[in-house]
Amino acid sequence: MQTKKIGFIGLGNMATAMIGGMLQKGVVAPENLIGSARTAATCRRVAEQYGITTYPSNVEVAAQADILFLAVKPQFFREVIGEIRDTVPSGSLIVSIAAGKTLEEIAGLFGGERKILRCMPNTPALVLEGCTGVCASETVSGEETEEVLTLLRSFGVAESVPERLMDAVVGVSGSSPAYVFLFLEALADGAVAAGMPRRQAYTFAAQAVLGSAKLMLETEKHPGELKDMVCSPGGTTIQAVKVLEEKGLRAAVMDAMEACIEKSRNM
Repeated sequence: MQTKKIGFIGLGNMATAMIGGMLQKGVVAPENLIGSARTAATCRRVAEQYGITTYPSNVEVAAQADILFLAVKPQFFREVIGEIRDTVPSGSLIVSIAAGKTLEEIAGLFGGERKILRCMPNTPALVLEGCTGVCASETVSGEETEEVLTLLRSFGVAESVPERLMDAVVGVSGSSPAYVFLFLEALADGAVAAGMPRRQAYTFAAQAVLGSAKLMLETEKHPGELKDMVCSPGGTTIQAVKVLEEKGLRAAVMDAMEACIEKSRNM
């Protein structure tokens, strides 16, 4: 179990998903987790729900944390780092979960060389099925990177990637749950149009997507091969696939990814 102090500045949905995963998997004890938020109400709610210590001041968290997660939106980075940069101990690991903020940019805001990691988790962390890409500055040792990866793996998959691929991580996993939810909603709408009750349609659609993803991960088969297994000659599925191809499903998804990645690069 991690015995270092783990701090969170920002206690929104992503931060609390991460905290919940760490506690549920037992990688950190509640007494070793601290956090701060913009409102006293959020601090009280998180403290009561997770049994951790919260503070009204970002500075108090920054001063104590051995591993400090910056779980604030990119537009608040300059303000928050300006507030805490003289308080964070020089040996602390600083972990950003903000899209588009490079290691160099974050170090610049802190005014010098620091031990900084970037990570991009996603909302399925809320159900311990997150996917997180991580990159680290040269000042972070391999052992320190593994410490952070262990924390992140408490709520899903976490892998190291070179920083040049972090914007791709945003597109393929950070933002992609939204694309999947759109697809799920469309699947359910199609079932409702055919007469199925909506609640049941959502269950069928969600389970089909969940099962399909698990099948690919566990068999390690190429998705094209798995698609072919469902498409019987002259059957129903190949007719649906034909329509999806005619409507440009693949190109639409790739174009959406390109827009998302470009936005991340320019934030």
